[in-house]
Amino acid sequence: MTEEGTITPDVKIKELEEALETQTERLTKLYAAYETQDKELIDLRAEVEVLEKEIIEREIEKESLDSILSEKENKIRELEMKATKASKQVSHLQPELDKMEEKYSREKDRLGKVFSIAEELDNDLKLALVEMRARDEWYVDHMSLFEDLNKAIKARYDLIESRVEAERQSQHMGQVFSDRMDELVEARATEMMDAPAENSEEAAEEATEETTEESPEEIVEEAQEETTEAVAEEVEIGYSDSVLDRIVKENSIEDVEAFVEFAKDYDKDENNYLKAGELEKAAADWTAKAAESEAPAEEEVAEPAPPSTWGDDVDPWQN
Repeated sequence: MTEEGTITPDVKIKELEEALETQTERLTKLYAAYETQDKELIDLRAEVEVLEKEIIEREIEKESLDSILSEKENKIRELEMKATKASKQVSHLQPELDKMEEKYSREKDRLGKVFSIAEELDNDLKLALVEMRARDEWYVDHMSLFEDLNKAIKARYDLIESRVEAERQSQHMGQVFSDRMDELVEARATEMMDAPAENSEEAAEEATEETTEESPEEIVEEAQEETTEAVAEEVEIGYSDSVLDRIVKENSIEDVEAFVEFAKDYDKDENNYLKAGELEKAAADWTAKAAESEAPAEEEVAEPAPPSTWGDDVDPWQN
């Protein structure tokens, strides 16, 4: 074959190589485009996932907002109901509110007056405290003078009472002495008149001896004893009625007057006043004595004689 009409193998190979290069280049471009599309697809998928997540979050937010809105609507509905009730209560309680305001105004005025009075009293109290402080200071400065004056007044009253008591006892003892002498003289005279003539001398001698044996000191002592007993009978014992009633009820004492007479001997401090302790001790002895008197006594025991209340041996007539 000639060069024009035939294709040599070299030309054909060259053409094939060129076509191969062209196809290879096209494939390379296609592969690069594919990789680019694949990357874009991956990015788009990731973006889709992100968007889907955002959609889910938005749906959750929407649901939460819906629930919040429903709660708000419920609260608004409750508040509206409460407001309606409150408005009705206000209209119902308005008269009571007016009464309370009137009472408040009255109490306010009253408290204002009380406060003004309290201020006046406080001022008076301050003035009184100042006056009392001045008085106390003056009293402290002159305390010795008051003490001396009190002692002098007490000594004066004690002296007057002792003198009056001594004069009273002296008069009483003189009267008792004279009455005693008159009684003795009358008794002896009656005995002498009634006795036979043969015993008249003996009776006269016995009367003289008895009169002589009974010295003026003994008569004075008897007079002192009678005076003491008379004074003790005249002085009334004091006590608390409430305390006495309580002790009488606790110890079931019926004869109250006899119990008071019995309790006079329990005035240990001799102040003519029976205290609660003294009354309780007397009640205990009274009940014990009553129990002993009620129980049958096996043997009668003679009670000891009461202690002598004679006065001292000083002769009041010798001054």
